[in-house]
Parts: sequence; structure tokens; C-alpha cells
Amino acid sequence: MSNYEHKDGSGSLWVNDKKTAENQPDYKGSAKFNGKDFEISGWKKVTQNGKTFLSLALSEPYKKPEPKKEADLPF
Repeated sequence: MSNYEHKDGSGSLWVNDKKTAENQPDYKGSAKFNGKDFEISGWKKVTQNGKTFLSLALSEPYKKPEPKKEADLPF
């Protein structure tokens, strides 16, 4: 994804071209709501009546954990 800054209350979904397993989302994207950034995941699903829909999940953006600092030893 790019460094595009969404306007509040908007977002974008893109086809997940890195999908390697069935349970991974079909679409990935980002959005901004009330000034806070979110990641969006979407799955194509079909109802029992055969109607297609998107199931969505919102989450806080992934942040890579910082490496643990080694404690200074007194000797």
C-alpha cells in the first residue's frame, strides 16, 4: 500500500494478491474513522440463498514489535 492519507470516514480495499491460504482475506485495505487509522480485511462469502456479500473486519494497524533491549549487567 502507498502512503496515501484517507479523509476521515473513508477507506480503500484492494485485492489481496499475497493470499496463500483459504482463511486469509480476499481484500485488504485501510481506512480512517474519527481521526484513527484502521486496517480493513474482507472475505467474499455466499449466503444460503446464493447471494454474494463481503464480510469485513477492522483492526488497528500492525506495528512491528520493538526488539528487546539487553539489560546492562553490573559486572
